[in-house]
Amino acid sequence: MGNMVLPRLDYPRVAHYIAARLRQFFEDSGRKVGVVGLSGGVDSSVVAYLTTMALGKDKTRLYLLPSSVTPSEDMEDAVSVIKKLGIPDENWRIINIDEIVKAFERNLGQMSKVERGNIMARTRMTILYHEAAVNNGLVIGSGDKSEYLAGYFTKHGDGGADVLPIAGLYKTHVRQLAEYLKIPERIWIKPPSPALWPGQTAEEELGIDYTTLDTILYLRFDKKLSEEMINRVSGIPLETVERILERVRLTRHKRQLPKRFVIDYEEMRIETF
Repeated sequence: MGNMVLPRLDYPRVAHYIAARLRQFFEDSGRKVGVVGLSGGVDSSVVAYLTTMALGKDKTRLYLLPSSVTPSEDMEDAVSVIKKLGIPDENWRIINIDEIVKAFERNLGQMSKVERGNIMARTRMTILYHEAAVNNGLVIGSGDKSEYLAGYFTKHGDGGADVLPIAGLYKTHVRQLAEYLKIPERIWIKPPSPALWPGQTAEEELGIDYTTLDTILYLRFDKKLSEEMINRVSGIPLETVERILERVRLTRHKRQLPKRFVIDYEEMRIETF
């Protein structure tokens, strides 16, 4: 239903544009190395490919950060990406995060699966920032536009990167870009999942499939249609449209820098006579 609404993009042009912007971002920062957390999913695989296009395989460092709940096929897929890109052996590592997460739980107390999942996401980002610091690098995030707008990421976890090169592409388009880049098909057709607990899938947690989600977001934020018009054009139930756009509104704080309270010194100073 929704897939027909999104336009198909010129993917050679998209890939060249993102790689050029990413290369310029690094030149402007004076940093040399791109650090990417590689999960074996479509988003991080696409980012790994684009990073090697932008910086070269010798300046791309990829980190596999599994836990005990990471599906083995995800690690197999991540390693297949590394091999296909020809990343040098010294430029990639596997670091299991279980013991680090257990240390948090020992000190903070028993956690729910969501609380533990947030700790896992932030642990991974802490490792990536450490590796970026010791390698004169920057952390390249893997968030796409669908998950960014829906707030489907951990604040200061997978959302806490220096640059988000595919945050302008909906998941539908990321999958199509993956196909163009010749990323193995099983990576871009499998159900997306943060894999923070067993059986977790993104679509189940969001309560909507990505085709429908992308249609709503595209018609609202790119075509500027009202909720009623989205319903009319796409046939998606109005209550679904309203629910998703309410989620966008409620997660706005996750997409903004910390709120700063500005103090007016003239207004606040003590009068002296």
